[in-house]
Amino acid sequence: MIQNPKRYTVTAALIYANGPIHIGHLAGCYIPADIYVRYLRAKGADVLFVSGTDEHGVPITIRAQKEGITPQEVVDKYYTQIRDSFAEFGISFDIYSRTSKKVHHETSQEFFKDLYDKGVFVEEVSQQYYDEKAGQFLADRYIVGTCPNCGNPNAYGDQCERCGSTLSPMELINPHSMLSGGKPVLKSTKNWYLPLDKMQPQIEEYIASHPEWKVNVAGQCQSWLKQGLQPRAMTRDLDWGIQVPLPDTEGKVLYVWFEAPIGYISATKDYFTAKKMGAAPELYTAPVPETTTPGDWEVYWKAKDTKLVHFIGKDNIVFHCIIFPATLMAEGSYILPENVPANEFMNLEGDKISTSRNWAVWLHEYLAEFPGQQDVLRYVLTTNAPETKDNEFTWKDFQTKNNSELASNLGNFVNRIITLTHKYYKGEVPVRGELFDIDRELIEALAKAPAEIAEAIENYRFREGLSLLMDISRMGNKYLADTEPWKKIKDDPERVKTILNLSAQVVANLAVLSEPFLPFTSQKIYDMLNIPILRWGQAGSVNLIPDGQVFGAAEILFSQIEDATIQAQVKKLEDSKKANELASKTVAPAKEAVTFDDFQKMDIRVATILAAEAVPKTQKLLKLTLDTGLDQRTVVSGIAEHYKPEEIIGKQVCLLANLAPRDIKGISSQGMILMAENIDGKLAFVSPTTLIINGGTVR
Repeated sequence: MIQNPKRYTVTAALIYANGPIHIGHLAGCYIPADIYVRYLRAKGADVLFVSGTDEHGVPITIRAQKEGITPQEVVDKYYTQIRDSFAEFGISFDIYSRTSKKVHHETSQEFFKDLYDKGVFVEEVSQQYYDEKAGQFLADRYIVGTCPNCGNPNAYGDQCERCGSTLSPMELINPHSMLSGGKPVLKSTKNWYLPLDKMQPQIEEYIASHPEWKVNVAGQCQSWLKQGLQPRAMTRDLDWGIQVPLPDTEGKVLYVWFEAPIGYISATKDYFTAKKMGAAPELYTAPVPETTTPGDWEVYWKAKDTKLVHFIGKDNIVFHCIIFPATLMAEGSYILPENVPANEFMNLEGDKISTSRNWAVWLHEYLAEFPGQQDVLRYVLTTNAPETKDNEFTWKDFQTKNNSELASNLGNFVNRIITLTHKYYKGEVPVRGELFDIDRELIEALAKAPAEIAEAIENYRFREGLSLLMDISRMGNKYLADTEPWKKIKDDPERVKTILNLSAQVVANLAVLSEPFLPFTSQKIYDMLNIPILRWGQAGSVNLIPDGQVFGAAEILFSQIEDATIQAQVKKLEDSKKANELASKTVAPAKEAVTFDDFQKMDIRVATILAAEAVPKTQKLLKLTLDTGLDQRTVVSGIAEHYKPEEIIGKQVCLLANLAPRDIKGISSQGMILMAENIDGKLAFVSPTTLIINGGTVR
């Protein structure tokens, strides 16, 4: 464990470029990573923040098939969307790269060749599933079958999304190919394996050397180690990915979880190469630290006084804590991760976030629908962060936290101080006078806050850090309420000068300490105070704003969010779920063929419902009186759970008029009205769209 690192390399997970960013991604790793990095920069630390898109692997090819475009078109589309969304949201990467770049292909192949030349890999021929119709081997995600643990009929070859079990294709019951739908066969193929079993003692020693890791991370690692590590193939039989750099390996690519984490390294190389050439990397917001020179990317990955931290979601723990470190160990010249503060999952409105089911809050849509409110989402996702267990986002909670905490607490305090200073002193900060006990208590509490927040951030307790930040504005509001400057201005104006001077110092501290959590809000406060950006080490002081400093105009930091706005978002989710369910709904299989003569025997007529009443002692049955144009007749129909009697009087329906009468609950039912089931399982009438004469035939 590095006690006093000279520099930091911080990574955030390389997300698959097969769809947009959603709040689960943000809460899982990107917001926590950004808070950590912004804090380090505020301290003046030398830190490089690296991420990008993972553009290989089966999810890319599945998305390409779904959208009817090429894998390259998929990654180009989503890389741009993801990169731009992160930039607008304020995730302050130094560089946001992509694994389809030439530098990444070359770096990954060099890694593989180095380990191959050292004799690290084990070459093995194994039996794998092959789709004879499609003419290719099937990666895990191309195989679907029944989960042996929970019976889910749509489990993937690597995981069951219903019960969360990790699977292998051989464990699936009745497996079939997603490409052709056919049953795959086993076929021999050669691949190269990383012998994790032989490396287990070395990996165990590495993990044991980090007792400070989060419980959820350490627990998952220990679970894998207890089961005993097994060799894992570092190559795959696919046509989309990085070519294996060995002779006679056409149709074989590097395993995505071998090459994807190397993307952090190749992105760093790319970053420094671009700086050396005087070209701007594709996306970065912080300059290369002055302590470095162009071309020395290696200090961020090989220097022993560099601290490497990976921010990821819990589904990537094994890859960043075991497989990638094992790869680095085998290579020999790289530092290993000092910490991997993985978060659990964020759920949404009582259900798991799902890209395939479109059950998500998408970042690019949020930015368009809530312009200028990036920090509201950052705040809500941080206060609800799934740091030790799964947590949940709801739109109602989003509204409550904005209105009751951000607007009424933080925003209210800052606005009151700026407004009162303008009202009483023309916007100039007054000179402090005599201090009382209540003032000294405020000064003492403020002095402790930076260290307390820093301790929480440095130990990856971001929820706690944000709560401590909000305590400062709560303290400021209480100080104002207790001192009542609006009353004292009449009989003790000198006292008011001290109150507003100290309150202004609290606002300045909020500007400094909120920057990692709420960067857009922090900048707005700085703008109102008319002071330069301050370092973290300056916080805790009551001398941040000089006497006589002239404030800018007061600005509303957070507006109230109305019920209608929240209801619209909830409805949007519900409509999305219904549309997805409709698209994926299984259609009943066709019945046996009938002859035209059989069809001709069916007498289907348009009829109008004249009366309707519930059948006593039943929940499902309604007694209907119908005008068929031929007669008036009674029909008993099982639609009482879907329609009230008064709702359907006057409704035109289709009636199978020549169905033999049937006694139902003592009532002779003379026919059957035709119904269809909609997406919600609700029965809907099969009715004419224009007025038809009663007795009109359907043919």
